[in-house]
Amino acid sequence: MRSAPPASHDHDHDHDHDEDHGHDDATGDDAWIAPEPLAHGAGAGKVLHLDAFAGIAGDMFVAAMLDLGVPLAAVTGALDALDVHGYELAVTARTDHGIVATRFHVNLTAPQPPRDHRAIRALLESAPLPPGVRDRALRTFAVLARAEARVHRMNPDDVHFHEVGGVDAIVDIVSASAALDWLGARVNAGPLPVSRGFVRAAHGILPIPAPAVLEVLAGVPTVHAPLDGEMVTPTGASLVRAQASTFSPWPAMAPVRTGFGAGTRRWHDRPNLLRVVLGEPVAETIAPTAEAPFAELRCNLDDLTPELVAVLTERLLAEGCLDVWTTAIGMKKGRPGVQVSALVRSVDRAAVTAVLLAESGSLGVRWTPVHRTERARISVTVATPFGPVPVKVAEGDGLPAHGHPELEACRAAATLHGVPVRVVVAAALAAWTTSVG
Repeated sequence: MRSAPPASHDHDHDHDHDEDHGHDDATGDDAWIAPEPLAHGAGAGKVLHLDAFAGIAGDMFVAAMLDLGVPLAAVTGALDALDVHGYELAVTARTDHGIVATRFHVNLTAPQPPRDHRAIRALLESAPLPPGVRDRALRTFAVLARAEARVHRMNPDDVHFHEVGGVDAIVDIVSASAALDWLGARVNAGPLPVSRGFVRAAHGILPIPAPAVLEVLAGVPTVHAPLDGEMVTPTGASLVRAQASTFSPWPAMAPVRTGFGAGTRRWHDRPNLLRVVLGEPVAETIAPTAEAPFAELRCNLDDLTPELVAVLTERLLAEGCLDVWTTAIGMKKGRPGVQVSALVRSVDRAAVTAVLLAESGSLGVRWTPVHRTERARISVTVATPFGPVPVKVAEGDGLPAHGHPELEACRAAATLHGVPVRVVVAAALAAWTTSVG
């Protein structure tokens, strides 16, 4: 593996309008000194607030997480699992308005093949990534692909990611997913600043905010910023949309640790930094008028075959639903039917409702605002006679720890060794229980 000083890693990156973040280089960078590292799962039971007062791009997000204390090895380990080569990654320090922040910078060292969403999804699904990292990355790319597909009027699988840098998007999204999975905190995002102007992209000159950014941010709180230049990029917007479960200017929390990720250009009225704040949540009273962070959608169907109901549930999950389930019901005139229910983030309610109506043919969808209490979760890998198996673990909230082996990994191991899946599940659970006992 070739290195490039300072603090570098051999990989690929190509900067288009996305990760340049609308900026021009202003000053050189300094050597980076890694902060005290956070332990794996250190964010369990905590909240990570994204304070994007100067906007957000994928590289700024990763830099802020490294500045917070996520070990660089957690990021490079995930990147090493990908079949993507020919780029060089450097982590440096940059001072902006007196604040020393981390910068995450990547340069191409070899030409890259064109990649569409279908190819990137296959790349992520075939890579030996921790399940939590893979799921976060797939969810983020799905958000980005759907937005680009709506702008260009095409199938999401056929979307090419040259508009957001191709390799840039892969590296930044996987790195951010690895950092979030390592930390294990719930993500809250503050309002994103919306600036003005134009940006050069692969298809020509685009207005700011870029069309894909506005598609991604449908339902996400934004505020006006009196600046010319791109402050929120497609990758940055997609990370917020896919990873944040709540949106508020500042969550009720006691701050524990702060990290700053630097952009490239200097804004004249603010430091060009993304601030992430890890905090312990404190009790707050939810105002009666406050929007719930989630919604439950429901519709009753009596004219879809079981095959089409299965297609509908798969499509809803692909649209980013947190959960989808069906219930057998009796409908008017004694007809048997099925109720399709979906749990979604509130910002996704309108988009998922449209899919539910289009795919089901139903004339209406009921929805209910939902609050839910989530257990903090991390992913650990245990050794079994059938190979390493990832285990999803809920812990860090004062309740007894609970582990559950990842079924797809168990299924793959069972097929490889010719044993029942339940045998691999039992072995993985026994290995995890022994490790915590």
